[in-house]
Amino acid sequence: MNDSPTLMGLLDQFHRGRVVCLGDLMVDRYIYGAIDRISPEAPIPIIRIEREETMLGGVGNVARNVGAAGGRAQLLAIHGEDDAGDDVKGLIAGMQNVQAELVVEPARTTTLKTRYIAAGQQMLRADHETTEDISAAACENLLSRLESALKHGHILVLSDYGKGVLSDQMIRGAIDRARAIGLPIIADPKRRDLTAYAGVDFLKPNRTELTAATGMPCDNDQQIALAARVVMDRHDIGAMLVSRSEQGLSLIPREGAPVHLSTRAPEVFDVSGAGDTVVAIFALSLVIGAPPDRAAYLANLAAGLVVGKVGTAVVSQDELASAVKAEELNRSEKKLVSASALQADVDRWRVQGLRIGFTNGCFDLLHPGHISLLNEAKMQCDRLIVAINDDASVRRMEKGEGRPIQAEAARALVLASLAAVNRVIIFSDDTPIPLLRQIQPDILIKGGDYELDDVVGSDIVQAYGGEVKLAKFVDGHSSTAVISRMAANHE
Repeated sequence: MNDSPTLMGLLDQFHRGRVVCLGDLMVDRYIYGAIDRISPEAPIPIIRIEREETMLGGVGNVARNVGAAGGRAQLLAIHGEDDAGDDVKGLIAGMQNVQAELVVEPARTTTLKTRYIAAGQQMLRADHETTEDISAAACENLLSRLESALKHGHILVLSDYGKGVLSDQMIRGAIDRARAIGLPIIADPKRRDLTAYAGVDFLKPNRTELTAATGMPCDNDQQIALAARVVMDRHDIGAMLVSRSEQGLSLIPREGAPVHLSTRAPEVFDVSGAGDTVVAIFALSLVIGAPPDRAAYLANLAAGLVVGKVGTAVVSQDELASAVKAEELNRSEKKLVSASALQADVDRWRVQGLRIGFTNGCFDLLHPGHISLLNEAKMQCDRLIVAINDDASVRRMEKGEGRPIQAEAARALVLASLAAVNRVIIFSDDTPIPLLRQIQPDILIKGGDYELDDVVGSDIVQAYGGEVKLAKFVDGHSSTAVISRMAANHE
């Protein structure tokens, strides 16, 4: 996975993304209450109503998530001439970064899902809906509006909840219009027969939907990948994005290895609308230049956040940025390893045929000279190990009074946060020779202020056929010099 600045850079560009959202619109109503008695009329609980919340669901929730994340959404949908339809108009008016083109079909019932919740559990859901295909006139009206919207969009999302808006005619008309101007297409299907979605760039079913469409088991990562490739081959799909419910998200490209991401949710309160969040963040990430694997990574992070909320919720750009920072810190900490863990990593890398690099030092105060060394070292290997002296060995090296300035744990964490560094190990010996004998890296890299013969361990590395290289020396930068200047300025 790419480093945090790059991911943060993607988030900072979300405002540039324009996502056209077409599909089934619905109203999600949550009625919260308490249960403290059983009805005398029938053996059923009585919910004492305490509060209600109403929000847009379906394609409306996709648009909400795009807007909340900082992107721009163009929402195209149909609703009826009823109370829920009035709710739709009011809810859209209060949404940020969302413009809507809504077609009214008077005879149609606006989809309304009412959930009754007590003690944190859904007790009942009541649905008002029409599931028949929209009329031919409504379809043509919506397609005409879509054609105009696509001219200002960067990607098309088709959100299919099986409520009749995405008929075969609508799907093919939408795909043809997006194709004509070169826009990528993501479809979130609810139907068993996926023929109508032939040729889309990304298809995002959940695991249950994938099983229904293929008749194949999808109980593990391997089965999911196999079923996804069947769908891709059968319907000429560019790639599959499969929600694995509480287990995470899988990206299966047409070529190359699948990417299976574990859920990032610390707690799960409500999965309603989590798939909408995935589609929204994935689409927004793609249009501002994220490769599909990184777009899936951000979408998976967002899903982990939204399922921790109650109701059909959204994830803000700030929330997603905080999650990215937390993930990066977690990844940095995982780079800090013991000698035994490092050996296991090295053994695995060798089986994979990867070139292993090694450098060492105190790295007390990270400066441009260190960065230049590490970047140049990483260019000469596939995996870079950085070994740092522990505090006691630094003191034995007579680096000067008060050294090290930073404790070993802080020095290690700073190094681990760098993209060029794959593993960091703290050693207590005066030299890295025991580590070099254990690991036997393919290449040992030191700074250009050394001579080859002066590099500790060079003879050991060369004896087993490894290389010793000197990185370009960056004049004027050393921890000792920086500390001296700081002391002089303090005086």
